[in-house]
Amino acid sequence: RTTALLGISVMMDHTQSEARRRNHLPEAVATELAKFERTDSEFRKKDREERAAELHLPLDAINLH
Repeated sequence: RTTALLGISVMMDHTQSEARRRNHLPEAVATELAKFERTDSEFRKKDREERAAELHLPLDAINLH
């Protein structure tokens, strides 16, 4: 009986550990996605500014969405 109980305890610990890992994954994905979106947004802004400068366009007068 003791062996069976230990096996259940170990299995529950493993299951809880897996559940924590699964719960952590969406948080990690959201964090990485937010970092990517910031980097992408900064890149696109810089690219727009560089292209506008090359074409001598006034970005302030253009309503960017």
